[in-house]
Amino acid sequence: MKKIKIEFTNERLIPASGLAVVGAILGKSDFVKRCNRMDVTPNRSQHQIKNGDVLLTYIGLLTMGKPAYESVHEFDDDPDFYKYALGIVRSIPSEETLRQRMDDIGSSMRSYILAENIKMLRDNGIVPGKLPNGYVPVDIDVTPFDNSKTKKQGVSRTYKGCDGYAPIMAYIGTEGYLVNCELREGKQHCQKHTPEFLRETIRMCREITDEPLLIRLDSGNDAAENIGILVEAGCYFVIKRNLRRESKEDWLQMAQEYSQDIETPREGKTVYIGSDWKPVSYKTADDTEKTITVRAGYEIINRTIDKYGQFLLEGDIEVNTWWTNLGMTDREVIGLYHAHGECEQFHSEIKTDMDMERLPSGKFETNELVADFRS
Repeated sequence: MKKIKIEFTNERLIPASGLAVVGAILGKSDFVKRCNRMDVTPNRSQHQIKNGDVLLTYIGLLTMGKPAYESVHEFDDDPDFYKYALGIVRSIPSEETLRQRMDDIGSSMRSYILAENIKMLRDNGIVPGKLPNGYVPVDIDVTPFDNSKTKKQGVSRTYKGCDGYAPIMAYIGTEGYLVNCELREGKQHCQKHTPEFLRETIRMCREITDEPLLIRLDSGNDAAENIGILVEAGCYFVIKRNLRRESKEDWLQMAQEYSQDIETPREGKTVYIGSDWKPVSYKTADDTEKTITVRAGYEIINRTIDKYGQFLLEGDIEVNTWWTNLGMTDREVIGLYHAHGECEQFHSEIKTDMDMERLPSGKFETNELVADFRS
């Protein structure tokens, strides 16, 4: 067994030295100046502390993965370093001041925070990564935040069966930069307010890159209105279709008749891949009705024997279909949609690495502010 060597030093060891990078990036923007111009209610505690210092403190906590207000006490160990690293001018706020001031600000700064996020990416030379085909992916998805056993505003039953929120996220590039997010009540359907979110996201993505955008959405957002927005904006897209009342048997019959890409990976399992074309009607921004024909790619699996070798009395039909306006092969389109699943990793980083799943406040607008800071 090797000997353990213990060394003593008088040097200051800072576990959160990376905050200096955060402070340097924020220092290049007008974010703090804009925050400081906001009115501070005189009867609040520590009213001499500007909002800029309050928000810099909280951003520092978020980058450390500690969103709870009481975590600000960790700054007490070395306040001089944290003030210098983050660019805090006056002083570090107390836990109570942090909570009160975050409640005061609420969601009033959402549009400014999102705009500042875009400016920050541009000013620091961040270029979203492209796919091998040259498109810049934009993955939009809803992910439940479990806030069970709380009475926070907006907490309700999510589609995952837990009580919490259902925020919608938009990530740009192969790296997954969070370009837009919107906190939502848990019970809210994923398509509600999505058209507005989609327009906002496309506008912000256009400010970041001039490359063609590939928007990827799940079946919960299979809506003609979304397709219309994407077509009118000149975006490429892959959207998982919701079969609704479409017959699986009809899809299988069509595939058996027309598919040119058929494989049998094992006995009793046949896979049909191809494309069909279907009409889609939508209204433009000036309320003009349009009907276009959109490609519907499909992957249909017919199983007569299960994976254990058991013969099935009735064939098991699995139908997966996608809307797309890409000119790529059917298999390439399927691969692009499967790559959309990578955004689950981005969700996980926010929930675990940043510890953001259980939001800190009982007020919905304050939690909206926290959600906006994630970007």
